[in-house]
Amino acid sequence: MSASGPNDFLADVLAYIAAHRRPLTLAELATSAGYSPYYFSRLFTARVGTSVISYVRECRLLDAALRLAGDAPPPLIELAFDSGFESQEAFTRAFHRRFGASPGRFRRGAATRHPKETNMTITKTARVEAQQELVRRDAFSVAGVAALFTQDNKSGIPGLWPRLFQKLPLKDQVGQVSYGVCSMIDRDEGSFKYLAGVEVKGETPLPEGFERVTLEPQSYAVYRIVLDGSDLHAQMQAAMPIIWGDMLPKSGRRLAPAPDFEFYPPGFSPNREGAYVDIYVPVEA
Repeated sequence: MSASGPNDFLADVLAYIAAHRRPLTLAELATSAGYSPYYFSRLFTARVGTSVISYVRECRLLDAALRLAGDAPPPLIELAFDSGFESQEAFTRAFHRRFGASPGRFRRGAATRHPKETNMTITKTARVEAQQELVRRDAFSVAGVAALFTQDNKSGIPGLWPRLFQKLPLKDQVGQVSYGVCSMIDRDEGSFKYLAGVEVKGETPLPEGFERVTLEPQSYAVYRIVLDGSDLHAQMQAAMPIIWGDMLPKSGRRLAPAPDFEFYPPGFSPNREGAYVDIYVPVEA
């Protein structure tokens, strides 16, 4: 199977997942969609709101719950293997975390919804403008506060910024621009490191708890999010599917395996209508 276009690849992939009950990998699903694993991982997460493997696991557990609630539920060991787990014990733990009950207790009286009924898409809108020309950046370093996130806890990202601002300006800081640098850690699970920081030069010592990341020379596709004065985080979340799931695929540009970053200009005010954030996506020149 191959996707026939950037707008319908998601329907094809979800159908592929539903049709193959066996364990699936990121590489296999990326191939089925006609993308590289790196690009597909970012694209899927932006469109669906969760990582590829997390979505597959959710579908398998919901399907298992439906089978348990049916008239002729299969043995738990069979259900565990069908759901992609290596043992009944691992399946039972995952099932209990998801539904708050063991498979046996669930079978005796619980009910659930079909995976197709779950709301796993983002429906908000945002104003995004694409720059027509690629932007080339030389190598530069960003220092600040970082933490690991997944799609489940990424709402904690805004909490990094006050910790950064308390220590500004840093020694050897370059200008008044702020950056939110996103580096993929585990594509299967959708975990990533986010660093809220500012540009610095040299190897000057940093405040306790701060770290430094160096971005190598790279070409970027740049997408501007024009803010409406409402909640910044909600607008950023709404913009990601537009950028990764629509505008970038339509551009025909190939994603490069490098960090992407948010660019906040000097004097940035998140509550001012017309303020903007630029999203720099690494692409092949």
